[in-house]
Amino acid sequence: MTQTTFSVRMDSEVKEQFDEFCSQVGMNTTVAFNMFVRAVLREKRLPFEVTTESDPFYSESNLAHLRRGVAALNNGQGVEHGMIEASQ
Repeated sequence: MTQTTFSVRMDSEVKEQFDEFCSQVGMNTTVAFNMFVRAVLREKRLPFEVTTESDPFYSESNLAHLRRGVAALNNGQGVEHGMIEASQ
């Protein structure tokens, strides 16, 4: 099989983090990219979801709810709850 070179531009800090991750899981960047490409070809899709939808946790209504809760806690209006243990 003939080999070829594939060049990718990315933020240097992102590359360092990716290189470190690859090292931690016992591979290098080339192996990781080859795994990605083979998964795309095998599955005929990207191996992760691509969407324009944002995480519902960060919706404006949820963030407003969180801000109200933080404000209440900062004003001493928090409620302390006992620990509830789940039975197995």
